[in-house]
Amino acid sequence: MRLRRGAFLRADDADDAAPALGARATQARRLAIGRIHAVHRQTRAPHVVSHTSAALMWRLGLWTTPEQTHIRQVSNPGGTRARDVARHVGLPAERVEIDGVPVTTLAQTVLDCLLTLPPFEALVVADSALTQGLRPGEVSELLAAVTRPNGRARAALVLGLADPGAESVWETWVRYLALRAGLPRPRTQYPVQTHRGTYRADLGWPEHGVLAEFDGLVKYTDGSFGPQYRGRDALVEEKLREDAIAEALGARPIGFVAADARDVRAATARLLARFPSTLTATLRPDRRLLLPR
Repeated sequence: MRLRRGAFLRADDADDAAPALGARATQARRLAIGRIHAVHRQTRAPHVVSHTSAALMWRLGLWTTPEQTHIRQVSNPGGTRARDVARHVGLPAERVEIDGVPVTTLAQTVLDCLLTLPPFEALVVADSALTQGLRPGEVSELLAAVTRPNGRARAALVLGLADPGAESVWETWVRYLALRAGLPRPRTQYPVQTHRGTYRADLGWPEHGVLAEFDGLVKYTDGSFGPQYRGRDALVEEKLREDAIAEALGARPIGFVAADARDVRAATARLLARFPSTLTATLRPDRRLLLPR
């Protein structure tokens, strides 16, 4: 499979990159990483992989897989420019090596994404990095040194909203809808004590008795996590879990699926309907947080 001019991915590698479920997204990430390695091998001038390409190398969550490979260089070389490479001027003071490729540090990677991505996509990256153990202060220190005004306020806003409790890009999506709508900041991985034990909900507003979750339907499909995996067992367990939570709290969590992303406003309205009207009547949407695309 062709990655870019003069670089190919072996057919067997391409097949390995596409599991039976989630094949499209997994394949896109694997091909993008393959292109990063190809660009690195073919670029003679000193360079460091950066931005969303560095996020891929760090195995961070991304809402969309970048079509271009982002690299930092001392200067922007003249001559013919490859369309699949986005070049940024200036080598960072620090770098790391991942799988033989020079990459910006985790904090610098997050900062670059905060400064260039739309708010929701930037939050996905920041959440994922915090889950890996990055401290927000590490990014704040780098942000304080940024002199150009473009994107600084937005970057600081999104960094302040980042949460290490988000375990998937879709959990970030649900939380982003809530934050954009003006709802109070939810608790992530909120524990619920039930007669069957303690369960954790993706998001919780205990003061309002509201829980919200993203339901990845892949877990209900046979073979999703190995040849012996039975989706029906997962479905039964999920039903027992929801019943136990409903008995403990008097209400079921509101669930979202990937198809809800087709109509963000409708999904937001469903979430808001769970809250008392005395609260929702006073909410003001945060217009700085653009609608997810």
